[in-house]
Amino acid sequence: MKNDKLSRRDFMRNTSLAAVGTIVGALAGEGCRPCDTTKPADTSKILNYNPKMHYRRLGKTNLMVSEVSLGGHWKNRNAGRYWDHFANEEVPDDVARNRTDVVGACIDVGINYLDITTAAECLCYGAALKGRRDKMYVGADIHNLGPRGPDRCNVKDQTHNVEECLRLLKTDYLDIWRPQAKMAGRLNTNELNTDPEVEALIETFDKLHKAGKVRHLGMSSHCRPWFEHVLNKYPEFEMIIFPCSAKTKVKGRSPVAGNVEEVNPGHRADQTQSIFETVIERDVGVVTIKPYFGGSLFKSYGKLKFPVMGVGSKTENDLARLTLQCILANEAITATVPGLSTVYEVENAARASYTRSLGMTAADKEWLTDITEQQWANLPQEYEWLRDWEVV
Repeated sequence: MKNDKLSRRDFMRNTSLAAVGTIVGALAGEGCRPCDTTKPADTSKILNYNPKMHYRRLGKTNLMVSEVSLGGHWKNRNAGRYWDHFANEEVPDDVARNRTDVVGACIDVGINYLDITTAAECLCYGAALKGRRDKMYVGADIHNLGPRGPDRCNVKDQTHNVEECLRLLKTDYLDIWRPQAKMAGRLNTNELNTDPEVEALIETFDKLHKAGKVRHLGMSSHCRPWFEHVLNKYPEFEMIIFPCSAKTKVKGRSPVAGNVEEVNPGHRADQTQSIFETVIERDVGVVTIKPYFGGSLFKSYGKLKFPVMGVGSKTENDLARLTLQCILANEAITATVPGLSTVYEVENAARASYTRSLGMTAADKEWLTDITEQQWANLPQEYEWLRDWEVV
């Protein structure tokens, strides 16, 4: 009898390849195949559990997170995609009402993770979570206080970063501190955070964790080779955040139509391996951002201003829902966090999880493919860097 015992590395590699392969077919002729995420038996331990929502384990944090969660951004008064600050830290009444309503809708549909990146978002969501902080895991960082600036990559400044998050959120702790590293660049240059700077973040986390102010450590970046290096060297990181859309393909799959371009597109991307293998081997949770190309997937991009009213167009609602379903076909991804400007957008996003197991019709797949390819070909200049994340 042959030895049927696999090494741990072989087992993890085989498992990772099976898991990461699911998303490739989304726009490559195989359809958006549903993934069977097995729920734990004791659903009473899932925060804000809703039986219609699917939940996934966020790596070694062991947090069970709703696969559709809430990104901190939403449309501002200039039709931009996020709010950065408020004068005198005073949130306008209409903005406060909007965020309170949206958070309430998220809680109703079973969403249990919120990801925040600006001081204004901390203020708004702190007020919106008042009296119901225990319904949401909160991952946060303030981008202009974080380690993007090399002069801020020290324990003192990053402690200040976290304490400002806590002050503005009016909370005693963060479930996840997920600082935003330098977003893109070449390895071994000052365009990316150095190992000593990363170690300063870990030291900051250790200090704050012992003080009960931060429970888990994550990281956000737009540079895949740097992430590979950090995850392989520093096991302290429990989750990461990076872009993923319905256009994303997985490195290492057998060539099929739509998944054969595995050369460097000229945007500094390293496409020699799939990061999904690394995160599974290292048991690192993955939260993905930019599902809609920063909003440019939609023809209303840059036109709708806050306050956004009504339910929006059926075309864009369907496009949003189907896009989220394609992203969630990859079981290596824990959650996707779209920005949601209205209560209806929350309900529509939740339906992406509620109905994911039903799969996608051939007509829906063809329609989604056509629109995604068209909008991908016309990415605005500020989102050209997303091409680094076409093959992941």
